[in-house]
Amino acid sequence: MHQCFRDRQAAGRALGAEVSRRLGPFSVPPLVLGLPRGGVPVAAEVARAVGGELDVLVVRKVGVPGDPELAMGAVGPGGIEVRNAELLQSLPAAAAAFGAAAAAEAAEVTRRERMFRGARPALRLAGRDVVLVDDGVATGATLRAAIRAARGLKAGSLTVAVPVATRATAAQLGREVDAFVCLATPAELHAVGEWYRDFRPVEDEAVCAVLGATESAAAARA
Repeated sequence: MHQCFRDRQAAGRALGAEVSRRLGPFSVPPLVLGLPRGGVPVAAEVARAVGGELDVLVVRKVGVPGDPELAMGAVGPGGIEVRNAELLQSLPAAAAAFGAAAAAEAAEVTRRERMFRGARPALRLAGRDVVLVDDGVATGATLRAAIRAARGLKAGSLTVAVPVATRATAAQLGREVDAFVCLATPAELHAVGEWYRDFRPVEDEAVCAVLGATESAAAARA
């Protein structure tokens, strides 16, 4: 029986402790970016553990028609697009549908950016230590889009922190960032939710509530 996290908050606390242990105290508080929606409650705990500033980076998986959990790619802000070349080569029908599916997800990225960011200023990553957080990684397409976005915004150092990722994906993503922190690396991962006892969907309102609570706490400390 594999390890199982109670919920995203518990996974975030364990992950935050590991990020602190691995990367030591940050000289300047890092920017911790949760990938909405499921990555945000995890990121909130990581930000609390490392004394970082919490924000969001909106990216969207482009799922295979009829099997939306299987990523044939991902899209992010500013027109960023990542394709799962190996999968698309093996599924010609998916490859033919990629353009329309990616366009629909790009529109959703824009909608969520407006909703989650609201009056928050645009992301400023230039020169900053950035920690990208999600609740788990299967194919890695979504995180690759996030990595590209963060690199495009000139992040100083870039760390990916996730509770669980397949061994192969962890190795691949680890070569694309300055540090990769992961609590569990199984050989296979059919669904991230298998590693959680409570993996109920995170709604838009919950993301906004987490971000709002973080802003209120920061204002109270100021």
